[in-house]
Formats: sequence, C-alpha cells, structure tokens
Amino acid sequence: MNKLISGIEGAINTAVGKAKQNADNPSLHGEGAEQEARGTRQQADAKKKD
Repeated sequence: MNKLISGIEGAINTAVGKAKQNADNPSLHGEGAEQEARGTRQQADAKKKD
C-alpha cells in the first residue's frame, strides 16, 4: 500500500510542478522544476519497492 501512495504522491508532485512551470509567474518556475523532480524521484522509488 505504501508503494501505491508513494506513486500517487509522485504523480501529483510531477503534475503540480509542471503546472507551476507553465504559470505566468517567473518565481514559480524554479519551484515547479524542483517539485517536478521530487515527483519523478518519488515515482522511481515507488517502482523500486517491488
């Protein structure tokens, strides 16, 4: 179950990060890139928990 939650959290962080990068607010661009990277790592970690 923890693997599933980690994967979902990762997908959410990736999506929110991409949205922040596409916002018209330049200060959100860097924050969005960090959040997208965090989400990608979470998804990769969830796949490794097999």
